[in-house]
Amino acid sequence: MSESDATPLVIPVGDAGPVSGLLLLPKDARVVYVLAHGAGAGMRHPFLGRIAAVLGERGVATLRYQFLYMERKQRRPDPPATAVMVVQAAVAAAARAAPGLPLIAGGKSFGGRMTSTAQAEAALPGVRGLVFFGFPLHPPGKPGVTRADHLERVEIPMLFLQGDRDDFAESILLRQVLRKLGRRATLHVVKDGDHSFGVPKRGGRTPEAVQAELADTLVQWWESIA
Repeated sequence: MSESDATPLVIPVGDAGPVSGLLLLPKDARVVYVLAHGAGAGMRHPFLGRIAAVLGERGVATLRYQFLYMERKQRRPDPPATAVMVVQAAVAAAARAAPGLPLIAGGKSFGGRMTSTAQAEAALPGVRGLVFFGFPLHPPGKPGVTRADHLERVEIPMLFLQGDRDDFAESILLRQVLRKLGRRATLHVVKDGDHSFGVPKRGGRTPEAVQAELADTLVQWWESIA
C-alpha cells in the first residue's frame, strides 16, 4: 500500500472546529491504529506515511489526524486538554469509519503521550491497547520521569517502540518506569535508533528494514493481546 491509497476525512472536534484525517483501510484489515503525529510535524510527515503503508501491508489500518494547532498552521502545540479532546474525536471517527474492527491508539512522540493522557483521564471507547513510537519521557538533556506519571492510570496494554539512542528517553529511566507498569507494558528497542528511528549507515540497515521491524513488532504485540 502507499499513502496515495489513503482516504481524506474531516473529523469534528466539538466547538473547536474540524481537523483533517487520513484513513488507510486495507481490505484485509483486522485492527485500526489511531495514529497521532509528533509535535513538530503533521500527519503527512514521511515517517508516518511510510509506517502507515507498511502496517497496511500487514492488515493494520491507520487513521492519521491533525491536532488543532497543526490544522491551523500554528507552531505552539495544543495544551493537553485540547489535545485530549482531539484524540477522543479521532478515536470516535475511527470507530465510525471502520465499524466492527477493534481499535488501538497512540502515535509518534507528543502524539503518543497525548493519547496516553487521554486514556488515563477517561478510557477511550473501544481502544484495546496503546502503541508509542518514541515515548517522550523527558526533553533532551533534562532527564526525568514525571511525564510518565499518568501511565500508572492506564489499564490497557501498552507497546513502547524506542531507539536506544533516543535522547528523549534515557534507557535506564524508561526501564524503571516500565517495571512499575508490570505486564501492561512491553518494550521493543531498535538497536542504534534515535528518536525518529534513524540508524547509522555503517550498521548496514536501511530505513525500510527498520520500518519493517517496527511494523512486525506491532503486529506480533497485537496478536498477543487480541
